[in-house]
Amino acid sequence: MIRGIVASSRPISWVNTAYPFAAAYLLAGGGVDWKFILGTVFFLFPYNLLMYGVNDVFDYESDMRNPRKGGIEGAVLSKQSHKALLIACTVCSLPFLIVLAAGGDAASNITLAVSIFAVLAYSAPRLRFKERPGLDSLTSAVHFVSPAVYGWVLAGSAVQAEQWMVFLAFLLWGMASHALGAIQDIIPDRQGGLGSIATVLSARKTIYLVLACYLLAGGLVAVGVSGIGRWAAVLSLPYVLNVLPHLGISDASSGTVNRGWKRFLWINYLCGFLLTMLLIFSAFFTY
Repeated sequence: MIRGIVASSRPISWVNTAYPFAAAYLLAGGGVDWKFILGTVFFLFPYNLLMYGVNDVFDYESDMRNPRKGGIEGAVLSKQSHKALLIACTVCSLPFLIVLAAGGDAASNITLAVSIFAVLAYSAPRLRFKERPGLDSLTSAVHFVSPAVYGWVLAGSAVQAEQWMVFLAFLLWGMASHALGAIQDIIPDRQGGLGSIATVLSARKTIYLVLACYLLAGGLVAVGVSGIGRWAAVLSLPYVLNVLPHLGISDASSGTVNRGWKRFLWINYLCGFLLTMLLIFSAFFTY
């Protein structure tokens, strides 16, 4: 059961939420204090367990039809395990949320509440934002952008125009990445009666939307960020190159986008490393 719970949290993706929080908190002037440590740990495992665990429970029927589930891209636990998984999601997350809320102010707590609402609303019954085309990609993007916004606000810094540009670019990256993942699931989603941005638009239109969002995200960073930081715009290129081989995709061949999705998972690590080097160099150059 413990192994299944860890698998449900998608360990390969932990860094995608912990890193934005930690980087934003430090860049906003926060230090390596208890808020930094607690927030980083929360967004590393409990947050991902809550996000993906709830998703695995309520997407069970469609996941059973999805050939890519059952490995690093998503666990498929038996129905008998679902109650234990939901309990684990609550037990692992609630203590962190209580302490973080106690140590924050109104702005940071509202940001954290929005973040958790987006996590739950994406998969939970009745809300099911993941089945509302367009809103599915936006909500998924909020899952990754909100830890960064929360980290910035928790550190006590105001969000200026440049930060808004970065967060907007990050949001577009997240929407593009979600839509890319949705393309590969068109067939099992339709078989399971699930709607998504890809099932509505078609694979071909969605892949061009993905390309446009990645390009726009890079453009926003290039024009909206000052100094050395604008070079982060170059990091959009690996994502663009990853999409290009799939521009001729059709609904029937949508499953082949899984190759691009797997490349995407590793591109995140490469770009995360390069962004870290850029941030360190920028800090050294500035001070």
